[in-house]
Amino acid sequence: MNTAQAGRFPQQVGIDAYGNGGFRFAEMSHKGSLLCLPDGMVGWEVGAVADLTLDSLKAVLDLADRLDVLLIGLGSDISAIDPAIRQAFRDRRVIIEATQTGGAVRTYNVLLAEERAVAAALIAVENAR
Repeated sequence: MNTAQAGRFPQQVGIDAYGNGGFRFAEMSHKGSLLCLPDGMVGWEVGAVADLTLDSLKAVLDLADRLDVLLIGLGSDISAIDPAIRQAFRDRRVIIEATQTGGAVRTYNVLLAEERAVAAALIAVENAR
């Protein structure tokens, strides 16, 4: 089953693999970027850091009261994110950690296994690192 066709997976789960332009989780594959939220996994229309805006993160902001940490996977490279994004989450007492998608996936899995209040916004990459 491809989650892009189904729209969303109804629970937050760990990510088994990433690369080839998508992610594998819950014995499914998803092509494209992904939001991992407390209420489920959903496709995300962000394909590059330039597309990362407060509007593109609205679904995460709407759940900020249920989060301690937001991991942002920036793709293959690390770059600065808009200070307004950091401030919006800081105002809601959510820590942002922005790094390469691979590092964000690994940290997300660890925090999720520790039952932490975590979300991830992951830009898909072609090559896993």
